[in-house]
Amino acid sequence: MSRPGVRRAIALAGAAVLAAAGGLLTATPAASAGTVTATCTKTSDWGTGFEGRCTITNETGAAIDGWTLVADLPSGTSVGATWNATKTVSGNRYTFTNAGWNGAVAAGASTSFGFSGTGPGWFTGCTVNGGACDGSGGPGGDTEAPTAPSGLRSTGKSATTVALAWTASTDDVGVTGYDVYNGTGKVQTVTGTQTTVTGLTAETAYTFTVRARDAAGNVSAASNAVSVTTDAGGGQPGPGGDKVIGYFAQWGIYQRNYHVKNIHTSGSAEKLTHINYAFGNVQNGRCTIGDSFADYEKAYTAEQSVDGVADTWDQPLRGNFNQLRKLKKMYPHIKVLFSFGGWTWSGGFGQAAQNPQAFAESCYNLVEDPRWADVFDGIDIDWEYPNACGLTCDNSGPEAFENLMGALRAKFGNGNLVTAAITADASDGGKLEKADYAGAAKYVDWYLPMTYDYFGAWAAQGPTAPHSPLTSYPGIPQQGFNTADTMAKLTSMGVPASKLLIGIGFYGRGWTGVTQSEPGGTATGAAPGTYEAGIEDYKVLKSRCPATGTVAGTAYAKCGGQWWSYDTPSTIDGKMRWASDEGLGGAFFWELSGDTTGGELITAMRNGLG
Repeated sequence: MSRPGVRRAIALAGAAVLAAAGGLLTATPAASAGTVTATCTKTSDWGTGFEGRCTITNETGAAIDGWTLVADLPSGTSVGATWNATKTVSGNRYTFTNAGWNGAVAAGASTSFGFSGTGPGWFTGCTVNGGACDGSGGPGGDTEAPTAPSGLRSTGKSATTVALAWTASTDDVGVTGYDVYNGTGKVQTVTGTQTTVTGLTAETAYTFTVRARDAAGNVSAASNAVSVTTDAGGGQPGPGGDKVIGYFAQWGIYQRNYHVKNIHTSGSAEKLTHINYAFGNVQNGRCTIGDSFADYEKAYTAEQSVDGVADTWDQPLRGNFNQLRKLKKMYPHIKVLFSFGGWTWSGGFGQAAQNPQAFAESCYNLVEDPRWADVFDGIDIDWEYPNACGLTCDNSGPEAFENLMGALRAKFGNGNLVTAAITADASDGGKLEKADYAGAAKYVDWYLPMTYDYFGAWAAQGPTAPHSPLTSYPGIPQQGFNTADTMAKLTSMGVPASKLLIGIGFYGRGWTGVTQSEPGGTATGAAPGTYEAGIEDYKVLKSRCPATGTVAGTAYAKCGGQWWSYDTPSTIDGKMRWASDEGLGGAFFWELSGDTTGGELITAMRNGLG
């Protein structure tokens, strides 16, 4: 097995030979004294792609606080993954802005960022902080700083996070970004007018300000200061919980040919702590069976069965329920919850909420049916969405969800698990504000915020965007549609972080008719999928359309005219470590059949949580 460091060293050595032989690696002229300059080179070039590096040098007599490099690339050439800088793209123009930690460059000092790209072309029209990269022509004559940001305010907080928003600055040329300060230290650089500062300490006072800057490096005066004290929460975040919960979809036994036995043979069972069996139906205000054949009637052969023993015609329980019983016997640590609702079967919750006690009674009687009472350890509710719109619109009122969960807890008692999958819409006025999730939290063992499907080809023309972003990013189509904002909003409402699980999709969302490699491109519709347009399992995408970059902690891929986003073992590892640092209770995923036969994704989840 080749080590990555060795492969990279060989590539760079080869690039040096190419440069000497044919001048394939280009560079801007040497720095001129008295200006901020930049030198950009291809450190490796293999014809159809390259790696590059830009070095910014401060030849002025004073330190600079922030830099922005702008350059054009010809059609057919693009930059993808970027490190040590933030990249934004408008047409063929690329703007690279310092990361939070490398914006300050002392007089005479340098800093660098790197990137990978595709195509044969290279940068033209390079400027840094508004002046030519080679130091000629001065700084472009832009010496006017932006106006100071105004109206800085806190829009939410938790024990470890503070959400901020402000009114945009103006500039004679244009504002390129905002620097967020905690006291005198810069903690973030963003392009929008809101952000969430993470990694804070509980019950601690912080004072924040924001400064705007333009492409020439002019920095505004500070905004008004806002002081915020974080909530109580037991001190520093983490370590988080270690729950790993997977959904098993009953209909997977048909086209997908995925059975309970596959949980065992893939190695997933030893990594799971809980299985949510999806779905039971909700009809006439009651919990009902969703698919009796799959649930408890199907006869399994010895080859299909978890333990290699075939079902008999006269045994009292068959189907998935019996296979789950066998799986639990083999893996006693696994708990199984019966999940009700889901996207298609949530329409009955409105009627159920009119008499929550009767609903809870019906659910208890079904989950604890003597034929399979030993299979289930509790109930999971997947109402999409209380007092809001999903497949249909619900108007049961903001208190309905709390009342329903309270009735379930009263009926199921403390000896059974009661959980709920909930919306992840943290936008202003969004679905998280439509129901009392904080009030209902006292009745649940944990929530499963569905931190996936934020974006997809239901917006047929795009813009392309990762369906499960961990954080916000420049150009995100909708503010509040990312995991960090979802968790920050829920904890700011009063939901304990330990009762929240991060959600992972074992699938990708995709568009077709896309020409742009990076997120934000236009499209003509949904990409083809095995079972449904616009969606495909990870096990298929990993080889059919391999990842070409990452954005906001999620992988994306451009193959032909298709653009997909999905999580890989690497991005899942990053998300699990983030969840642990935030003190979350663990992670869950939809759903088991999307993983590889060897369980690549669930292994990354288990290892990432520790």
